[in-house]
Amino acid sequence: MHRSVQRLGLCLMTMVLPAGALLPMPKAEAAAVLTIDSLQEGAVVTSDIKRIEGTYAGAYNVQLVVNGERIFDTHMVDPDGDESGTWYYDLDTSAYHGEVELAVRAADVATRYNAWSDFLRFRAVHPQASAPEIEVVAPADGAAVSGTVQIRTEPDAVKPVQRVQVRIDGGQWLEAAKSGKQYVYAWNASGQGDRTHSIEARVIDRNGNIGRSLTTYVDTGAGSHETTVPADQDRSMWIWENASYNLILNPGSRTVLDAMASDTTTFGQDAVTTLYLGVGVYDGIDMLEDERDRVRSFVSWAHDRGYRVQALIAGGTNPPYFGTYARYREQAVREFEKVLNYNLASADGERFDGINLDTEPYSLPDFHTSYPDVQIQYLDMLEALMQRKQASGLGLAVGAAIPRWYDSSASAASIDWHGAVKWMSQHIQDTADYISIMDYRDQAEGSVGIIQQAQGELDYALSIGKPKSVVVGVETKDIADGGDPETISFNEEGRAYMEAELDEVYAAIGSHPAFGGIALHHYDSLLLLPSAWGPGAVYWQPPADTQAPTAIGGTPTATAFDYQRIDLAYGRAYDDGELKEYRIYRGDSPDFLPSPERLAGTSRGLGFKDTGLLPDTVYYYKVAAVDLAGHEGPASAVVSARTAVTELKPMIVSDIDVVYAASKATVTLRVSDLATGAGIPASVHGRFTAMAGRFVDGTAGASGTYVASSETISAASGEIGFAPTRILAAGYYWASAYDTKEAPATVWPS
Repeated sequence: MHRSVQRLGLCLMTMVLPAGALLPMPKAEAAAVLTIDSLQEGAVVTSDIKRIEGTYAGAYNVQLVVNGERIFDTHMVDPDGDESGTWYYDLDTSAYHGEVELAVRAADVATRYNAWSDFLRFRAVHPQASAPEIEVVAPADGAAVSGTVQIRTEPDAVKPVQRVQVRIDGGQWLEAAKSGKQYVYAWNASGQGDRTHSIEARVIDRNGNIGRSLTTYVDTGAGSHETTVPADQDRSMWIWENASYNLILNPGSRTVLDAMASDTTTFGQDAVTTLYLGVGVYDGIDMLEDERDRVRSFVSWAHDRGYRVQALIAGGTNPPYFGTYARYREQAVREFEKVLNYNLASADGERFDGINLDTEPYSLPDFHTSYPDVQIQYLDMLEALMQRKQASGLGLAVGAAIPRWYDSSASAASIDWHGAVKWMSQHIQDTADYISIMDYRDQAEGSVGIIQQAQGELDYALSIGKPKSVVVGVETKDIADGGDPETISFNEEGRAYMEAELDEVYAAIGSHPAFGGIALHHYDSLLLLPSAWGPGAVYWQPPADTQAPTAIGGTPTATAFDYQRIDLAYGRAYDDGELKEYRIYRGDSPDFLPSPERLAGTSRGLGFKDTGLLPDTVYYYKVAAVDLAGHEGPASAVVSARTAVTELKPMIVSDIDVVYAASKATVTLRVSDLATGAGIPASVHGRFTAMAGRFVDGTAGASGTYVASSETISAASGEIGFAPTRILAAGYYWASAYDTKEAPATVWPS
């Protein structure tokens, strides 16, 4: 599955390729190369702003990853137009004190998968930003306690400590008293019964910096020590934060979820019974800390309607798979403990039924090259999390999302861990309560089909006595922009075809004792997936909704990123149903009126990157929310920003058309100079949409005309479109906001 790091649009500077007459562009033989050149390993940085820069070759969308916490778009400079050049980002280092780890990632031109630089670490010297640390030194983790318990904590801070507080079972933060180097709180644990408790501490220094301890779990009486009972998870559905925060903060969204999950008639589908709810931090809100009462309300609501709810987490880092690394183990443990502590602080009906862990270590740059080191680090992480579950006394099921090839790839073979040499999948199955295989294929049968790819994990689960512990996941997301082939998703085929294939899966393995059900990835894509693309498409329909959404919260912000991009951020809107998207309108004066012609784009989330603009130009924006029924709320107040300057000239797609014939769709487009209309022999990169998913790379002819065909699609009816993603030429950049014709779709029969 592809979580959550979203694609970021266009390359930020133009690039050039040799002109050719409608010839396919050869794939680069060399892998992308990325460097960080402005710092040496171990360098000391005292300035508030440090320009981080380096080089790239055979890559686009270069991003800077800082401390496994933040990901920043960089500015790319490519004077030769050969998809190689320099990049830079001005990093605010005043927020860091101590070691800071950097890495650069980008999309490889040839594969569209991520490529990485080497990691680099420097030392920032800003004592005012130093986060204090604190540890609970007594009682010990796993201790049995009774009577008055002296909770002893030990802070470590650069700046003077202002206060230390303790929290028990997720309650109020309680003041601890200073006692030498320690701070102590006396907890009366009498009368607590047989229960396992969580103890957390936090320290606040004079500058307001806050440090948090890891959790200590202790028992009163015999403790909790619940048993994990295998549960049927057919069907399950992943719900990521774009949707999960709506469910928590906008109660109307629950009505739509319930209607969709319980529907068994629209496509002849089985009902969804288990929800994997994304609980990560989103738009500055941490639902498990900041909105516990709302989370309890949702989980209780779901339980009342017969659903089971699991907390969906990753690695506690950004990007999430960094949580695999031992050096980021604490972040992974903290995220996991957050769910455990929420459960311990909540009533039975408000608790999560499980945790679905989606860390995906194979996305790391050294998963294959450092085999088996990274694989073992992941297994160590998983083991550490399971140990925290055991310490908490909770019986919630913990499952790991794994790719289908952990029992067949050389990178997952013969992993020597704890004295046993096994497949990666087998070690994970030994450790976790269950697995959810990302068995992403668009066919049930065959050697690469869903059934065969899950058989090894099913049989191994049976051999180790773990019933209902293999959940089989399928993909419905549009994945064509990335490096994966379209054959991993049902997006092109549609819901009716998918359900027919899943019927075959149930027939083949549904009665296997280890089969735990089908999981669908994911809610947002399922809401909009038709029965099949084309004139007869059937879409799922939400419950009747007559009210428009509210206005967005507050006034949007607009910030120029460079000469052709402005970034917008805005507050949440609310609705009596589900919010589908936010519409961003662009105008050339502050009093412009929103209209379809003024639509710059849409976003499911609370931000938007408006690209393809003109340099040194002021743009005005308004934002409105739209619900799933199509009702649009009031537009926001207007905001504006001015783009930067550049010597590059704007080019556009001046014409585009898609036709279907002889079992293929063919796109014909023309790239032109915006000012003169002259054709430009640009390099064109893009992908077919709807029923097709082929990604194409090529070069327009001297007249600016480019032609490409989709994969073979033999169907009596259907729909195929085309979406350019990058257009590059020497001395130009793609001013996509000024394309004269929107990319159409061809629908047949007409």
